[in-house]
Amino acid sequence: MEKLWEEKQMDGYRLIRNEEGKDLGVSDGSKVKILTVDGHAFKDFLGTGELVPYEDWRLSARERAEDLAARLPVEDIAGLMLYSAHQIIPAQSGPGPFTATYGGKSLEESGEEPWALTDQQKKFLTEDKVRHVLIMGLKDTETAVRWNNRMQALAENTGFGIPANNSSDPRHGSGSGAEFMGITGEPISKWANGIGLTASFDPESVKEFGKIGSREYRALGIATALSPQIDLATEPRWMRFPDTFGEHTELTVAMTKAYCDGFQTTEGSPDGWGKDSVNTMVKHFPGGGPCEAGRDAHYAYGKYAVYPGNNFDEHLKPFTEGAFKLEDGTECASAVMPYYTVSYGQDKVNGENVGNSFSRYLIGDLLREQLGYDGVVCTDWGITHDEGSTEEEFAGKCWGVEGLTEAQRHLKALEAGVDQFGGNNDVQPVLEAYRLGCEIYGEEAMRKRFERSAVRLLMNIFRTGLFENPYLDLEESINTVGNPEFVQKGYESQLRSVVLLKNKGGVLPLKEKCRVYIPDRHIRPYRNFMSGITPEAYITPPGKKAAEGLFEVVDTPEEADAAVCFVESPISIGYSPEDRASGGNGYVPVTLQYRTYTAKAARKVSMAGGDPLEDFMNRSYYGKTNTAANEEDLDMVIRTREQMKDKPVIVSMTVKNPVVMSEMEPYADAILTEFGVSAEAVLDVISGRFEPEGLLPLQMPADMETVEEQAEDCAFDMRVYTDEEGHSYDFAFGMNYSGVISDKRTDRYGRKKEMLDR
Repeated sequence: MEKLWEEKQMDGYRLIRNEEGKDLGVSDGSKVKILTVDGHAFKDFLGTGELVPYEDWRLSARERAEDLAARLPVEDIAGLMLYSAHQIIPAQSGPGPFTATYGGKSLEESGEEPWALTDQQKKFLTEDKVRHVLIMGLKDTETAVRWNNRMQALAENTGFGIPANNSSDPRHGSGSGAEFMGITGEPISKWANGIGLTASFDPESVKEFGKIGSREYRALGIATALSPQIDLATEPRWMRFPDTFGEHTELTVAMTKAYCDGFQTTEGSPDGWGKDSVNTMVKHFPGGGPCEAGRDAHYAYGKYAVYPGNNFDEHLKPFTEGAFKLEDGTECASAVMPYYTVSYGQDKVNGENVGNSFSRYLIGDLLREQLGYDGVVCTDWGITHDEGSTEEEFAGKCWGVEGLTEAQRHLKALEAGVDQFGGNNDVQPVLEAYRLGCEIYGEEAMRKRFERSAVRLLMNIFRTGLFENPYLDLEESINTVGNPEFVQKGYESQLRSVVLLKNKGGVLPLKEKCRVYIPDRHIRPYRNFMSGITPEAYITPPGKKAAEGLFEVVDTPEEADAAVCFVESPISIGYSPEDRASGGNGYVPVTLQYRTYTAKAARKVSMAGGDPLEDFMNRSYYGKTNTAANEEDLDMVIRTREQMKDKPVIVSMTVKNPVVMSEMEPYADAILTEFGVSAEAVLDVISGRFEPEGLLPLQMPADMETVEEQAEDCAFDMRVYTDEEGHSYDFAFGMNYSGVISDKRTDRYGRKKEMLDR
């Protein structure tokens, strides 16, 4: 029969092109040979000289996954169930959470290239059979490409040749640093992120982002996005508020569909899946937004989600009406991540209050049976590890099952319906869970249970074409990642996300080359995401340097025509080790104002409580006080107002959570809010190079009392702030240089009709 394929030598691998078929990539020196069947080329992963179903790219992903799952030893399936801890490439040296070695040495001592595999990566790939790798830091695009190709070559020559399904937390945001964001060294395009995308009120632009973002991800060797975060942000104090699409259900559903369709769809594919597809892992089921008093479940003090408004079902809609009902060919988000939280009191069948991934009711009965979801369910990171020695310690998050062993926690999650364990490189606890399960259910039942998860996990690898060609062409990747067109599109999304809240007397736009004064900031020490202490900081805003190309930046208010104050929404957390040490329960309010706040309207008895570290149930902070670490942002604006006298004072506020604006608004002539964009984008709006069009994707509360009175699980239940010009800072409010924006976006998503119906 005529040979219907040809071969080309690439850098470190061979590229085989099939006529009217799939391209194959095989590493140089690979044990995997090429079979020719019906004139086409196939990989002989098993080395049998015969084509078996999982090697046949003509079959469906499900047929191939079922064939391979049935062949895999339990040890290999257990490896598939692991999702690696965060990888920094190259690995860091010295002490810290992201260190690794190269031949027992640091990278510098070893003389290795930055794309070399670490000792730890080689071990978890070959010994623990890990095939899902979470990429955090990347030095640059070349490092990403060469590291991916080395990783895939090792995977191809190990076991059954299952390729690595590399993933990333969101890495397109213009500012990132938290554990759940990617740290980028590669020149990837920078977009508005999460709540900033919502500020455009334009789902089509989010779909465009997905299409571009997926191309850049695949060019970096990333085939799974640990996003989007589709929790309804009904609790304004929540630390993860800025990564959501907000609290408006209909808009969140539209954004979810657009994001997932954009990332998952390969154009021209019959079912939408293919070599350009990126799996989306929507999070966090059943909705992580209603955390009690805004405390986050990364920590023991924030483990509980509560539903005072009995609004549990509303939080399911981004999943049931969005992620599970996509409009393009892939039809459904390929993976789901439950949140750390204990959804308190929501298990009406078993009465359990355990972390969502351990809940047989939430995962097995609700997600699997009632909602019919058959994709991958992957836990959030570290839920099977032991909790820390204090409530605030950043450690394991085994909420509700603290008394179980690590293996028992794995088994409980498997019993619930989970497929995969985030942040686990070690296969032994999964194998021990298997043995425990065999004692309870019998080996046949446990083998079937493992195969069921294996099929789901393998389908996501088959559908994205990784079995055929997981290798990257360096030149093609360099031309894709940070492509000028993509960068420009990303910058436009940043511009569109900036919201103008106030423009008294039409002071904006400022004339280019006018004299501008930009004061520095001071932030007091505060407890950061990793529960360490961020030392006090004197900060020169990035906007000061960025403004030099547009304005004449001067050193004193007296010289200036206008002042621009760059500030941040209030920084605080809801737990104080100092309060605990002095005899209190440790709980303090999360404050959305700058000045010291005393919680006089808080619950006297918390809705949820209980932890092995605590001998009490009541987590109330009634009567306690807290002050924002960046209180001096407010002082700086007030001082600048006094110094500028009658000259304009413009405030640019980076908003991570809703803000009590009554403290700062009276001292500003103009206020812009942005949600983590570049200083250049803000300045382009201030200068008039881009007329603002963003709308508030949240409510600005009138005071902290309305924040305390609102229900964590209910949207739009706060009194909003009204400024000196009579403008209410409600959801979908925004201004351009002509006045308040009223267009098809505000007609569809605005709250005028809701307010009339009250």
